[in-house]
Amino acid sequence: MTTHVIKLAVGIRDVAHLEAVQRARAEARGDLTVRRAFTRHKPVRPDVTDGSLYWVIQGVIRCRQRLLGFDQEVDGEGKRYCLFLLDSELVPVIPTQRGPFQGWRYLAPEAAPHDLTVGADGELPSDEMLKELRSLGLI
Repeated sequence: MTTHVIKLAVGIRDVAHLEAVQRARAEARGDLTVRRAFTRHKPVRPDVTDGSLYWVIQGVIRCRQRLLGFDQEVDGEGKRYCLFLLDSELVPVIPTQRGPFQGWRYLAPEAAPHDLTVGADGELPSDEMLKELRSLGLI
């Protein structure tokens, strides 16, 4: 069974802003193929590396990135921290409300929101359309 991770995107306005911040950090490191997210503690469950990291942006789960692995580094004060190594693709998911929490949490597969698919017009559904579909019980 695969286990996912959920993490707050602190200071991020939307998915496009998250992508821009990650791209800038990747360019600064000189590695555009892998994106990174920082945290203090590494997940210990072995099945997490098969999962995804789901991003909570402004109180709503908005997207996910496939977890590629983990790395460790030391900050300027000598404290160790964990790096989530992530695929560069941000996959939009059905927006799902999520209450506040600190750090990251495990997310069971059955609790993870489904991916959003692009419509026939090549666009993702708007938030208003998603709210309407949810109110009708269709998603």
